[in-house]
Amino acid sequence: MDKLLFGISGIPIGNGDTKFTYKTGIDYLSSIGLDAMELPFVRSVNITSKNKDDVLKSKDKNNLYLSAHGSYFINLNADDLEKQEASIGRIIKGAEALKSVHGKSLVFHPGFYLKDSKEETFSTIKDNLLKLPSIGIDYRLETTGKGSQFGSLKENVELCKAVPTCKLCIDFSHIHARENGGLKSQEDFDKILNFVGEELGENALYDLHIHMSGINYGPKGEKNHLPFLESDFPFKECIKSFIKFKVKGCVICESPMLEKDALLLKKIYNS
Repeated sequence: MDKLLFGISGIPIGNGDTKFTYKTGIDYLSSIGLDAMELPFVRSVNITSKNKDDVLKSKDKNNLYLSAHGSYFINLNADDLEKQEASIGRIIKGAEALKSVHGKSLVFHPGFYLKDSKEETFSTIKDNLLKLPSIGIDYRLETTGKGSQFGSLKENVELCKAVPTCKLCIDFSHIHARENGGLKSQEDFDKILNFVGEELGENALYDLHIHMSGINYGPKGEKNHLPFLESDFPFKECIKSFIKFKVKGCVICESPMLEKDALLLKKIYNS
């Protein structure tokens, strides 16, 4: 990707008077100056034969970048092998739907430790990720917001090194919450991006998928998303780090204020 795009997760809010569909939401986001939308496949894959053509037409007309967030019901380390296979099926179903509207990145949390060690969990998840077909969709492994969850930055980077079809989704707000407010300065963000560049190569910094929002957290990590201005997440320092490392790709805003906060990020970045 040749620049850094900014968009939102899900359907836009607007002024509250309009109920958007994917098609009209894409039109609206483009009209206000945003570049991307992440389709929420979290409970069901809702790109179908009925809306696919309209979504694709609107996407192409507006040159909007589409990603999707995969099912919440994915656990590639489930105790039951049938549940692991079902998780693989959910990922593939989401990837195929995203590909049908010329999207690129399918984001998901790969699994949970449950009663297994970190090493056992990593091995099982890696083996299952290797079963995913290469269909032109990037499987994006998202950093998680609680230390008890599989999906630290280091774990996901190691998976990306082991599985050619997988790439990162760095949720900086999740990292902030996972470390109980650990991100405070530009140097903290620089360390993350430097680590990614050293481990995955500079090209990984030019093809990043990023989640950001304000966030509420406690000693155990993430609680809920917040607007940027109601949180201690240092989003300005994060953006300065993007500029320093010449990051390219897509930033998806998950704030409750969606497009308003996404435009705030883009304004700061461009300034």
